[in-house]
Amino acid sequence: MLRTALKPRWILALIGALAVSGVFVLLSQWQFSRSTSDAPPVVTTTETPQPLTKTIQPGTDFPAAAADQMITATGHYDPSKQVLVPNRLLQGVSGWWVVTAFVVDGAPAVGGDHTVVIPVARGWLADPGQMQTPPSGEVRLTGRLEPSEAPEANKHPAPGQASMVSVAELINMWDVASYTGFVGATHEVTAAGDQSASAVSGPLKPLNIPPQPKSTPVNWLNIFYAVEWVVFAGFAIFLWWRLVRDEYERELEARAEYESGSSEPSSPGQSSPGEENLPSDTGGKP
Repeated sequence: MLRTALKPRWILALIGALAVSGVFVLLSQWQFSRSTSDAPPVVTTTETPQPLTKTIQPGTDFPAAAADQMITATGHYDPSKQVLVPNRLLQGVSGWWVVTAFVVDGAPAVGGDHTVVIPVARGWLADPGQMQTPPSGEVRLTGRLEPSEAPEANKHPAPGQASMVSVAELINMWDVASYTGFVGATHEVTAAGDQSASAVSGPLKPLNIPPQPKSTPVNWLNIFYAVEWVVFAGFAIFLWWRLVRDEYERELEARAEYESGSSEPSSPGQSSPGEENLPSDTGGKP
């Protein structure tokens, strides 16, 4: 079959098939690129701080659109409602989150209770014995809003600790109305105007919770077209191979017919070529 494939016309046909396949592969790549480039850009305003009271409502389900939103709030910390959450990593080191109840000024009442808090993860500690009380007095808080974590089942944390930053778990511990999310603090400004680059100082390290990457919509119709072009590219090579194989099989059949025809025995009464010149058994001519 290789001898058949090396004929000039089949070599030219192979070059043509490869060229067609190359065009199909380029079309496939183009369709793959269009599967995401044609999707509308994800519009996000999470990095523009918005008032907490206008972003979510306490006592209601946490809206998915509010996740990662930077928020601002005015209120004060309740130092009697502060817990440590273990097994939190910072630069590969396991430590503790300090989570404090923040009483939000202007929050809507929940069930007649006008004192509404939101848990605030103020920072990370390597040693729980270094936990300090939060700033006193009025605080203007800026941070990233996150949905509540799920509590760990069959987990009984030690006093002053929580298994997760779970609003359901914290409400039971603090016995107070709460928002259904928590805030990772980035800035705190006290009534005296004291402000730092972060909400923490001393042994308490900032969390710096980044926003989650936004998913990009995929156009599955373009993906289908891209796969289809790849199939076409493979079919072009297969078609060339099949045509070469068909010609090779025809050559084998023709050769077999020729060989079978030349090897048929002579019919009775007929002599084969040159038979008349062969000597007889008596030594003379027949």
